[in-house]
Amino acid sequence: MEDRIVTAHLMVEDGPAEFSLRPRYLAEYIGQSQVKENMKIYIEAAKLRQEALDHVLLYGPPGLGKTTLSNIIANELGVNIRTTSGPAIERPGDLAAILSNLQENDVLFIDEIHRLHRTVEEVLYPAMEDFALDFVIGKGPSARSMRLDLPRFTLIGATTRAGLLSAPLRDRFGVVSRLEFYTEDELAYIVSRTSDLLNVGILGEASREIARRARGTPRIANRLLKRVRDHAQVRGDGIITEQLAREALERIQVDPMGLDAIDHKMLQAMIQSFRGGPVGVDTIAASIGEESQTIEDVYEPYLMQIGFLQRTPRGRIVTHAAYRHLGLPVPEPS
Repeated sequence: MEDRIVTAHLMVEDGPAEFSLRPRYLAEYIGQSQVKENMKIYIEAAKLRQEALDHVLLYGPPGLGKTTLSNIIANELGVNIRTTSGPAIERPGDLAAILSNLQENDVLFIDEIHRLHRTVEEVLYPAMEDFALDFVIGKGPSARSMRLDLPRFTLIGATTRAGLLSAPLRDRFGVVSRLEFYTEDELAYIVSRTSDLLNVGILGEASREIARRARGTPRIANRLLKRVRDHAQVRGDGIITEQLAREALERIQVDPMGLDAIDHKMLQAMIQSFRGGPVGVDTIAASIGEESQTIEDVYEPYLMQIGFLQRTPRGRIVTHAAYRHLGLPVPEPS
């Protein structure tokens, strides 16, 4: 899974380069127009009142810009941002140390907030609601409760699994925004912008050729662009043309719908071995040598999103659209 070029999760090879490509202000941020317009109003209102912005929850599939938007919010507010993640905060004391070091109106960004330990969440509730930390000093009959006031701050939580957030935590966010997949036009614009930042020439419809294979995700679009750039520098004159982009993407086995070799392997196994289904996920996993959890979490969502796969009570079914895309005859109804 980690080696797939079309995975939306951050890879080691993305490295510092991805951070240098990220926009810093809302005016530079492409796509997510509804979220962006609303956020612009909330930020301006908070600045006029000279208050901290309400706590913000950003959720949606990986690679759509939740971390980028969090940094933009801090830049637009003109405050500092402290970044951490749910798994990194192991004990309540870790969170207390982070919160007590914040300045007035600062932003605390917690990525993968759904993975916070429940004991840590208990500390977070009064911090979000009352801007205070409650803790107990001593043990036994002499124990006493203390409250430490905190500066007013903005918590921005990001998650790909909003359904795993506990209801008390979710209810304490004043602004809840879902990030959607990007359109082909938006991704083509992002590819053009990234090529400018990388000082790579790109001509004609080449940016759109890359965009249509990016699964609606900017992170994948930028990763594909970098691989096409390598191809252009070694096999061409350094300028990315539509034809060169198409050849490079075919070489790395990413087809015009954004499917890679593993997607093809899974669909073809279902068609050739199980007549397109219905077939259980465990059977699919065994036939392609993959874990069933990986199929459910990584491979299936995009195939279902583009209508190539259906889940039914009896199992998974390959749709007629997938047959046509693979150039296979559509089976006659039985």
